[in-house]
Amino acid sequence: MNIIAIANQKGGVGKTTTSVNLGACLAERGVRIIVLDLDPQANATSALGLVPGEQDSIYQSLINGAPLSSLVVQTKYPNLSIIPSDLELAGCEIELARADDHLIRLRRILQEFKVTEMCDYLFLDCPPSLGVLMTSALAAADELIVPLQCEYFGLEGLAKIVGVHEQIKSSGANPEVVLEGIVMTMADSRTNLSSLVINDVRRVFPEVTYRTIIPRNIRLGEAPSYGQSIIEYAPTSSGAISYRNLAEEFLQRHAPVPVPS
Repeated sequence: MNIIAIANQKGGVGKTTTSVNLGACLAERGVRIIVLDLDPQANATSALGLVPGEQDSIYQSLINGAPLSSLVVQTKYPNLSIIPSDLELAGCEIELARADDHLIRLRRILQEFKVTEMCDYLFLDCPPSLGVLMTSALAAADELIVPLQCEYFGLEGLAKIVGVHEQIKSSGANPEVVLEGIVMTMADSRTNLSSLVINDVRRVFPEVTYRTIIPRNIRLGEAPSYGQSIIEYAPTSSGAISYRNLAEEFLQRHAPVPVPS
């Protein structure tokens, strides 16, 4: 099982959209995916058709010691499960911060969870902040994927998240976490700015920036309100095509994990 944090401290850049739709596209290919919703806003939870608060969240494991396997909920999509979130998780930041092991508690829980082999990839959908939950996710992850909005301020956000990634590595909390990829999101082909941002990121991070670019697409914004992934809500849209392409590129990068035919 590979643990992948999908993180960017800037809000509205496509973290949850990527967690849900990349997960759905991989599940469609037969890859076993669990999305762990670490955001108290619970957008990934509702986007996959669940009602936040109706099931226990990761809070029960982080604070009360519940086994993580008991929190996994199967979604309506084969091969795609979720560990839901709810508003209770908002208080987790304060409670965790008081604990001596706040930075590595999630890491310890997830390492134990690895033994169960319940999935091929566990996606950590991180909150838009530099708080305890996001840094805990980086301390627990094998890899980091950064969704990056194709705008100028996106470049500033990228510098910050890359800096935090390096701090987590150098602190000893998780020296093995790898910056696996940068996914350019909300690209607008009608503007020069999107092209400039994409070119700048590819120049600085040529090896990790994904070739697939996620366009600004109204269907991607509408799908969560129906509790659906983009490949269910609008399977022929540019958003669905792009996320299927991203899933294919992701699998090419992670060739050691077998993909059912």
